[in-house]
Amino acid sequence: MLDVFGSSSAQGKFHADPVTGALVPVVVEQTSRGERSFDIFSRLLRERIVFVTGQVEDHMASLIVAQLLFLESENPSKDISMYINSPGGVVTAGMAIHDTMQYIRPRVSTVCIGQACSMGSFLLAAGEPGMRIALPHARIMIHQPSGGAQGMASDIEIQAREILRIKKRMNDLYVKYTGKSLEEVEKAMDRDTFLEADEALAFGLVDKVFESRPQSEQVGVESGTGGAPSA
Repeated sequence: MLDVFGSSSAQGKFHADPVTGALVPVVVEQTSRGERSFDIFSRLLRERIVFVTGQVEDHMASLIVAQLLFLESENPSKDISMYINSPGGVVTAGMAIHDTMQYIRPRVSTVCIGQACSMGSFLLAAGEPGMRIALPHARIMIHQPSGGAQGMASDIEIQAREILRIKKRMNDLYVKYTGKSLEEVEKAMDRDTFLEADEALAFGLVDKVFESRPQSEQVGVESGTGGAPSA
C-alpha cells in the first residue's frame, strides 16, 4: 500500500531536494515489516524510472550516471525509463550521461515531457531505438554547440578548434540517431530549430508520440514491475 502526502506538516511529509532545495513529496509504503517512507523520486527509482530535469551540468550528470549504474547492478537485463524535461546545458556533462546510457547493459527508453532542448534533445535521441517517446505537447529544440573564449589569439584559436570538433562529433551522432543525412542535420543544427512532437518524430529524434500510456503497459509503481561549451 502506498500513500502520497500532498501537504506539509510537522511530521515531515516533504523532503528537501538536495540539488534545488525544493520540497519533494514523500511516499509512505506499508509493508509486513512496518512503514517506510521515500521521497517520490527515490520511490520511482525503485521502478527503474530516472528523471533528467533542469540544466544539464556536472552535479546533475553525476547523479544521473550514479542512478544508471545502480540500476544496472540491480538488474542488468531490465529496461530503464528516462524522463527528460531539460533546456540543455554543458556538453561534457551531457556526454557523461550519454556515454553511460550506451555503456550499461539495460536498454534505456527516453521520454520527453515538457521540453528537450539542446543537450536534452541529444539525450532524447540517444535512447534505445524504438523506445524513444515524446508526449504530444512536448517541445524539442536542436542547435549547434555554443561557447566563448578570451585571452591571447592563440588561446582563442585553440578554443575555436575545440568547439568545431565538438560540433562535428555531435552532428555525426545526430546522423546516427536520426537516420538523416549529414547535410540535413547540419542545416537543422545551424540555428535554433524548434520541433513539435510530430515534427521530432518525422525528423527521427523520437520513434513514437503517445497521448496516453498503451493499455498493454503496466505502471510500475502500481504493479510492482519496473516500468564547458554548452548545448
